[in-house]
Amino acid sequence: MGWFGEEPGGLNRMYAGLLSGLTRTGATVRGLVAGSASADSPGNIEYFAQRSASALCRLRACRAAVSNTLRTEGADVIAAHFAPYALPLLDLLGPLPFVFHFHGPWAGESRAEGDGSLSVAMKRAIERRVYRRADRFVVLSEAFASILQHQYGIPLERIFIVPGGVDADRYAVKATREAAREHLQLPQDRPLIVSVRRLIRRVGLEGLIDAMREVRRSAPDALLLIAGRGPLAAELEARIAARGVADHVRLLGFVPEEELPWLYRAADVSVMPSVTLEGFGLPTIESLAAGTPAVVTPVGGLPETVMELDPVLVTANCGAPAIADTLSFVLRDLEGLPATETCARFVRENFDWPVIARKVLAVYEHEQAMS
Repeated sequence: MGWFGEEPGGLNRMYAGLLSGLTRTGATVRGLVAGSASADSPGNIEYFAQRSASALCRLRACRAAVSNTLRTEGADVIAAHFAPYALPLLDLLGPLPFVFHFHGPWAGESRAEGDGSLSVAMKRAIERRVYRRADRFVVLSEAFASILQHQYGIPLERIFIVPGGVDADRYAVKATREAAREHLQLPQDRPLIVSVRRLIRRVGLEGLIDAMREVRRSAPDALLLIAGRGPLAAELEARIAARGVADHVRLLGFVPEEELPWLYRAADVSVMPSVTLEGFGLPTIESLAAGTPAVVTPVGGLPETVMELDPVLVTANCGAPAIADTLSFVLRDLEGLPATETCARFVRENFDWPVIARKVLAVYEHEQAMS
């Protein structure tokens, strides 16, 4: 969709990490994205249009860039990450193997955010057209493999599960929790909970705010910090006031990328309170990479990221009472949670980009061999 250095976001972050990881495996990779070239842009990225250009202009430019690349450089495998940009390319592919990275049901996410039925139907039609052409799919979790199979009719043998990745070194802050709090000017004497989320409906921040009313009963000094921006900011501020938890919940707004590892490190625990359509939950492994345990709701692929680390980190359901119960429990027994070193090692072994990129490359090589 866009280059992560210019436009933050989970999909863009994942794309940038995968591109770098694949390059380090020795594969020759060309990335085509919407955005603006800058001095620190990777040499194997081509920007086919400005993000500010109209959708039609971006789609035409994407098609032209792919056509030119195929003509001048050729390709062994074409991989796409967002159905609208893949749609105008389908007739260019010929017999080339086509792998689609399914980051989530575009139409379903649109419906969850309240878009109209016509918009949802159009997005679903685009998805179906692109998915019919794809030879293989890479999905982030068993939960999203199930969505592809049951909602889009994709046979399981065409679906490969490869979780998302993280640059473990980048999040491994070499500082104590106390030093991280001092760096960010956060209180040293309060239990800190962090949630890094876009402020939209499906991520469950309303329930998390409601849960803090109960959490403060067992942890009177607990403080929840919500980092991110989005269309629900004003609504969430009003909810904080209405629930009487203004002393226990703060909206931080946008937190710069360079400060995110410090924010995770400063917290006693992070939380992902999603209520629907969460295929992986990148902030979960970012938190773990920084050495901070992450509580998640049993939604989509979230349990798959932490269950092997400690099942206690998964709430009973995605309702506010269940979130409150789990947060209250872990805050009472912080010593019983996975240690900093345990969390970081878990990520390095399972989610570091060198590990994930090799798994993705194996899918590409398998598809190339089959073609």
